Amino acid sequence: MPEGAIGVSVQRKEDDRFLRGHGRYTDDITLPQQSYAVVLRAPLAHARIRSIDTADANAMSGVLAVFTGEDVAADGIGGLPCGWQVTGKEGQVMQEPPHPLLVADKVRHVGDNVALVVAESLAEAKDAAEAIVVDYDPLPAVSAASAALAADAPKVHDDLDSNLCYDWEIGDAAAVEQAFAGAHKVARVELVNSRVVPNAMEPRAANAHYDVNSDSFTLYLTSQNPHVIRLLMGAFVLQIPEHKLRIIAPDVGGGFGSKIYHYAEEALITWAARKLRRPIKWTADRTEAFVSDAHGRDHVTTAEMALDEQGRFLALKVDTLANMGAYLSTFAPSIPTYFYALMFSGQYRTPAIHVAVKAAFTHTTVVDAYRGAGRSECMYALERVVDEAARVMDLDPAEIRRRNFIPEDGFPFNSPVGVVYDSGAFAKSLEMALAQADYDGFAARRAQSEAEGKLRGFGLACWIESSGAAPSQAVTALGCRAGLFEAAKIRVHPTGGVTVFTGAHSHGQGHETTFAQVVAEKFGLSVDQIHIEHGDTHAVPFGMGTYGSRSMAVGGGAISLTADKVVEKGKRIAAHVLEADVGDIVFEDSAFKVAGTDKQIGWVEMSLAAHVPANYPLGEMEPCIEETTFYDPPNFTFPNGVFVCEVEIDKETGRVAVVSLTGVHDVGTVINPMIVEGQVHGGVAQAVGQTLLEQVAFDEDGQLVTGSYMDYCLPRADDLPSIETGMNEVACPHNPIGVKGAGESGATGAPPAVINAVIDALSPLGITSIDMPATPERVWRAMREAEAG
Repeated sequence: MPEGAIGVSVQRKEDDRFLRGHGRYTDDITLPQQSYAVVLRAPLAHARIRSIDTADANAMSGVLAVFTGEDVAADGIGGLPCGWQVTGKEGQVMQEPPHPLLVADKVRHVGDNVALVVAESLAEAKDAAEAIVVDYDPLPAVSAASAALAADAPKVHDDLDSNLCYDWEIGDAAAVEQAFAGAHKVARVELVNSRVVPNAMEPRAANAHYDVNSDSFTLYLTSQNPHVIRLLMGAFVLQIPEHKLRIIAPDVGGGFGSKIYHYAEEALITWAARKLRRPIKWTADRTEAFVSDAHGRDHVTTAEMALDEQGRFLALKVDTLANMGAYLSTFAPSIPTYFYALMFSGQYRTPAIHVAVKAAFTHTTVVDAYRGAGRSECMYALERVVDEAARVMDLDPAEIRRRNFIPEDGFPFNSPVGVVYDSGAFAKSLEMALAQADYDGFAARRAQSEAEGKLRGFGLACWIESSGAAPSQAVTALGCRAGLFEAAKIRVHPTGGVTVFTGAHSHGQGHETTFAQVVAEKFGLSVDQIHIEHGDTHAVPFGMGTYGSRSMAVGGGAISLTADKVVEKGKRIAAHVLEADVGDIVFEDSAFKVAGTDKQIGWVEMSLAAHVPANYPLGEMEPCIEETTFYDPPNFTFPNGVFVCEVEIDKETGRVAVVSLTGVHDVGTVINPMIVEGQVHGGVAQAVGQTLLEQVAFDEDGQLVTGSYMDYCLPRADDLPSIETGMNEVACPHNPIGVKGAGESGATGAPPAVINAVIDALSPLGITSIDMPATPERVWRAMREAEAG
C-alpha cells in the first residue's frame, strides 16, 4: 500500500500553513486601489422607510459613493433568487416574495440591507454609514412562526396572501390514521428545535474587482460553492455572462452551511465595483454576522408513534411548523421538507408515515441549512418519540429499537416516504456502541452520582441521514432548480506529478489530504506527489460545491472515476511503448506491466512518454493525460450510526454536564480515520452547543436579544467530554469508493442522545420532557416545578 492511501490516518497536508498563520483568506487579500464597503442595516424588525438622507454621508472625507435601493432598482438589478421550489398540498406552489439587495420601501427584519457605503478606508465607510439619516415608520412585527400564521398577524410581505410560505405533506395519511385507530398505545412528544446562528470562525467576506479592459469581474469570496454563486449572481442578479465573472474562494474558515448561499453583499460590491472602477472589499463583523448570516433550525414539532402490544412501530405522524425568516434563502424551502421528512423511517421498519409541514415568513433573519440540515431536525424528533415510546411501553430504550430495526438482509429498503436505503448494519452498531459505553455498568454509575448528590442519565440515538446531496434526477424532481453532480479533472505532469481539479471546496474538511489519498490509492503514489486545486471557477470544471456531506461521496466519486480513466489512458501509452496489446497491460504497484512477462514501465516513465509522442500512431492516440468526469450518482448515500450519551445534573444549580459520549458510525469506506474522527468531534461540539447552550431569542418587537457572545453561549472545551468513536464500515454499493459521508454525523445524531440523557436523569422526578437548550435555568425550573407538584 502506498504511503497515504485509503484507510490511513495521514496528517493533514493543509495544516502546516494554517498552523503557521500562512492561510490566505478573503479578508487577507488587498488589491491595488482597494476600497471598503459597509452595509447600513435596519435597526427595526418591521418599518416603512419614509426617506433616506445620504447627503451628509456623501460629503464626508474618503467617501466614494453611497447607494440605496433606488440606485439598485434604477440599474435594473434583480433580487436574490431561491434555488428550490416546493409544491404543497393540492399542487399549490410556495409563495416566493422578492428578496432585494437593498430595500427601498420597507425593512422586514433587524439587519435588513438599507444602504451601501464605499470609502477609501473601512473607518471612513463606518463613519459615513452612521451619518445616513433614515426616517422609519415602525410597524408591528412577528418573530415566531406560530404567531405569524395567526389571522391578525402583521404581514411580512404586503403583496402576499398571508405569511404562509407553503403547506406541504408527504406519506399516506389514511394508512397512518388507520394504524393509530388500532394501536395498543401511542407515544407523543411536543418539541422545539431551537434556532441557532452558525458562527463559523471566519466571518463572511467578499472582495470584488472590475477590469475595464476586458469588461470582466473577479470576486474573492468566502463560499462553499463558487460555481453556484457564479451561476446565481451572473444569470439572475447582475446579468453578467459567466465567462466574464470569475469567483475565487481561497481558504475558507468554516461554513456549516452558512456560506452556501448567495448573499446580497457580494452582489452589491460586484455591481458597485464596475460603477466606481475600484476594487471593493466587504467583511462582516461578528455582530453583523448574527443578523445577516442565514440561521439554522427553528422548528416546532409534534410527533406521535403508534405501537402494537410488542412495542413494534405501526405508524408515525409528524406535524412541523418551520420558520423561514423574512425571505427565502437559496435552499431554505427544501430543508424542512425533502431534507427533513424523507428520513423519518430512520433505522426502523415503520410501515406507515405521514409528515405535514407548514413554513411561515416572520420578521427575522432568514433560515436555511445548518450542519445536518433537515436530517438533524428529523432525527431529533424521531429519536425523541422513540424514547417516549419506550417509556409508555415500559421497555428499555435499546430493546425497543432492537425490535424495530431494519435487518441487515432487509436492503435495499423502500421507505414509506420515498427513499431507498442501500445498506447498513444497524443492530450491530447499537451493540458495539452499548459495549463501548459500558451500558451494563450504568446502574452502578448512576448510584454513585446519586450518592454524590447528582442525577445521572443515559441517552440513546440511532441516526441515519441522506447524504451526498445528489442525484440530479431525484433533486430536480423534488423542486431543486439545479443539478447536484460533481466534477473532477486530473492532469498528469511529465515527471509523474498529478494535479487534481475538483468542483468541491474545502472549508475545514481536509480535502487536500483525503482527495490526494484517493488518487494515491489509484496510482500507487505518495500524497505528496498529488496537488489538489479547488475554489477558482476559471481553473476547475463546473461543480456544485461542498455541503450535505457530499465532498467525498460525490466529489471523491468523480475523482475516483477520473483516476480510472487516467489508468486506462496510461495502459494505452504503455502498450505502445512496450509494443504489446493494450488488453495485456495490467497496472499494479505503480507500474504498467505486460501480463505474464517481466516487461514493464513505471509511472514516471509512462508520464514522460505521454508528453513525448514522437512516434505515436497518427490519429489513434492523443498526447498527454488530462481526464475529466462529471459524476451524477444514482442515489443518495445513507451514513448512519448510534450515539450513547451520559450526563450528570447538579440538583442545586441545574447545570448539565456531558460526562461521556460514545458514537459508532457507518460512514462507508473510511478514507482517513483521523479526519473522520475530527469531523465527528466537530459535529458533536455543535450538538452539545445547541442542546445545552445556544439559542436565538427575539423580543416582542422582533429585536435579536442574543446578538453577541455576551448573550449567545457557544460551547467551550470544558463543556465537552472525551468523545469515543468507533467505526462499523459497510461500503455503499453504488459509490465508486464505497463512501457514505461523515461531516454531519455528530450534528445529526448527538442532539437527541444528549436530550434523551437529560430526560432520563430527570425521570426520577417525574419529568418526561424538556426543550432544548437544556440550560441550567431551564433544568432548575423544571426540577423546582416537579418538586412543587
